[in-house]
Amino acid sequence: MKRVDKSFWTGLAKDVAFAAIVVVVIASLAYFLAGTWPVMVAVESGSMMPHMYRGDVVFIQGADRTDIITHQVGREINYTLFGDYGDVIVYRPDGNPDVMPIIHRAMYWVDVGEAMPGGVVAPHSGYITKGDHNSGYDQPRLSGPVKPEWVVGVARARIPYIGYFRLAFGSDVTHIIGSVRQASY
Repeated sequence: MKRVDKSFWTGLAKDVAFAAIVVVVIASLAYFLAGTWPVMVAVESGSMMPHMYRGDVVFIQGADRTDIITHQVGREINYTLFGDYGDVIVYRPDGNPDVMPIIHRAMYWVDVGEAMPGGVVAPHSGYITKGDHNSGYDQPRLSGPVKPEWVVGVARARIPYIGYFRLAFGSDVTHIIGSVRQASY
């Protein structure tokens, strides 16, 4: 058996330390620029088709760094993103941190006491959301109106296919890339 030189282990330790520092610097820079963590999420279903597909990676910006423009307002000012009016948001249903976030379009804002889809009275103010491919709104079935503090981020760009890496390896890489589900109905 060949003996490994001490300089090999020293060099390996330096390489690993350098790689770790590079990862920390890149992650810190990404967080600084985006204002949220994770800075990107992998799409898990097709409820946002044809504008986002399963396996896409979507880069998000912290909601506190931008104004969320609803579909209703976007139509009035001719603002589109991802092929339709208004912003696409990533949110935690009912603000629950244990539930996987959903990525859907912010359709309009309701105030407390106003009617939501289906005639249900809004228990609090927030966004009414909907997947572009879905026939119905998320509220009140998936969540109450989305409060601004429930919004993880606003989708800004997407890269097709590379999210399959995250989806293939399951939750082991969720903390690096993040994951969102899209409710289809």
